[in-house]
Amino acid sequence: MKKEKIIIIGAGIGGLGTACLLGKQGYEVVLIEKNDKLGGRANIFTEQGFTFDMGPSWYLMPDVFEHFFELLGEKVEDHLKLIKLSPSYRVFFPGDKEFPVLDMYSDLEKDIATFEKLEAGSGEKIKKYLKQSGEQYELAKRKFMYRNYNSVFDFLQKDFMKEGLKMNPFQTMEKYLNKWFKDDRLKKIFEYTLVFLGSAPDKTPALYNMMNFIDFDMGVYYPEGGIYKIIEALEKLAKTYGVEIHTNTAVDEIIIENKKATGVRFADGTVTSADYVVSNADMHFTETKLLKDKKHRTFPQKYWDKAIMGPSAFILYLGLNGQVDTLTHHNLRFSVNWKENFKDVFDNPKFPDDPSYYVCCPTKTDTTIAPEGKDLLFVLVPVAAGLEFTDEQRKQYRDKIVEMMKKDLSIPNLEDMIEYESMYAHQEFVEDYNAFQGTALGLAHTLKQTLLRPTNKSKKITNLLYVGAGTNPGIGMPICLISSELAYKRIAGITHPHPLESLDDN
Repeated sequence: MKKEKIIIIGAGIGGLGTACLLGKQGYEVVLIEKNDKLGGRANIFTEQGFTFDMGPSWYLMPDVFEHFFELLGEKVEDHLKLIKLSPSYRVFFPGDKEFPVLDMYSDLEKDIATFEKLEAGSGEKIKKYLKQSGEQYELAKRKFMYRNYNSVFDFLQKDFMKEGLKMNPFQTMEKYLNKWFKDDRLKKIFEYTLVFLGSAPDKTPALYNMMNFIDFDMGVYYPEGGIYKIIEALEKLAKTYGVEIHTNTAVDEIIIENKKATGVRFADGTVTSADYVVSNADMHFTETKLLKDKKHRTFPQKYWDKAIMGPSAFILYLGLNGQVDTLTHHNLRFSVNWKENFKDVFDNPKFPDDPSYYVCCPTKTDTTIAPEGKDLLFVLVPVAAGLEFTDEQRKQYRDKIVEMMKKDLSIPNLEDMIEYESMYAHQEFVEDYNAFQGTALGLAHTLKQTLLRPTNKSKKITNLLYVGAGTNPGIGMPICLISSELAYKRIAGITHPHPLESLDDN
């Protein structure tokens, strides 16, 4: 018996993952992407011999990637050559005379020795802290992350609440860490991962302390050739499973008849029918633009007017005419005025005066992505979503960040080393990904938007599903792969809340 036809709008990692799972099971899958490349924010470009990953650059949660490939009957190592980074990343504390630079290794013995220098007696605390974080991470995977939700009442079930309360959902990360540690530098290292969730320490539930376990226990990896190798692997598998892929094809409307999605209309007016429609497009764009009639919208504009979006990003792509000795693969410059920086991003939107920023120098690990003897830098400054600025202000902030890098990262001749440069910020996120307010991430993981995150099934349209960062479980490449499994479960009629053991698991 022929299985249903599924149209997937958007080929980010969530859309690609869903296409692979459904295609593997024999569904007729059509994957539609408006851009010329697949991958969504995990995009790529090459200029003057430099190959830049445009968005995600951290390979975290390797267990989630392994699980996903195993569902397809595949092994990660057959598709990606993963390199464990050592150090995992380097931290810069500008103005700190005692410890201006620290390396983190995801090697507990090494890292505890470093933390003991920052705060005597912290070693044993860290062991206990990470043990609890690890238990919470396993609990989250087993009970929550692979679970489909239908309404807020799902959270009120006795067994759900009993397990959920173990994860400190009603305490902020800031307060939680203050109970464990005193040194501000140590706490900054444990808080920086919250930027991956699009939130601030005083707004993020303490349940996300499991991010520290992911960081310090699992380690940080890099797929040789760059993050885009993940996208290429998924594209290859999707084609193997018979998925029909269309790029440079924009969807203009999801067609609704009698509260059911019957297909999509493209920008040129042509129509393709479907039994299910899955949107990996920006959630706001899907709800307010692709659903033309307001009565079909689960999340109308008034929802988005109150929503808290994760930051946008001010990004510089720099190709250098030489190599930089002071950097490792991942580098984090931490703001001196830590709380003020978060306020600039979340509370009083403006370009931060004293920003925390991130510099990826992947040529420290992979020399194939740049001309011989040359480094490339991916520089990302988290900035407020919805921020408005002129071209001149954009240029001025670029100059500010370059000047800071010269001083903070000890690259005094950086300006002279730049032989290729481009910038990317809010407007590009809007143009390329229809990103609401130019967000680089999607809905922030505040307490409310964690517990009440948009479900992956429309409440108004019976066969319209969502996948990706805008729905549960949330932001990040591995998390979006989990959302693929959740969308697959919906279509396949699988209701149990645990990770699938195989695609035939019921």
